[in-house]
Amino acid sequence: MKKNAPIALFVILMLCVSFVSCGSQKMALDVSEEEKAMFNSADEEPVEISDDKTEYEIIIIEPGFYTWLNSIARPEGYYSQTFLETRNAVMVMNWNNRVVQPQLWNPNLYELPIDYDPSIDYGYEVNYKLYNYFIYFQRKYNQRLGPFIPRI
Repeated sequence: MKKNAPIALFVILMLCVSFVSCGSQKMALDVSEEEKAMFNSADEEPVEISDDKTEYEIIIIEPGFYTWLNSIARPEGYYSQTFLETRNAVMVMNWNNRVVQPQLWNPNLYELPIDYDPSIDYGYEVNYKLYNYFIYFQRKYNQRLGPFIPRI
């Protein structure tokens, strides 16, 4: 019995460490002053998301997004379309879950569901701008729409 005590103590210690480390993975976003200024911008130029090859279109009217997209976001071509589609599918699913739960999530942030079908090829531009809107939204409103940190 005494021989097993150090092993049991070690196992308990490792379990405690793993539980503590799981809860401490929420990292604060590092948002620059330049980015904060864009979040508070009155610039309301709409961003039209469409692809010449498809009939899909989204129009985003969010103050500061147009400026942020053109100055801070990664340029088009930085991410692969597969990466964007995968991330968008996760973030749309979480967004839509929040739309139908206004008692849990701010209904002013999540007003309308997004009709996004991962089996449809929306084209690179639609996926690129939708992905970047999600990044902008998460950083501006300190939200998480997936298990990953919204980095630039």
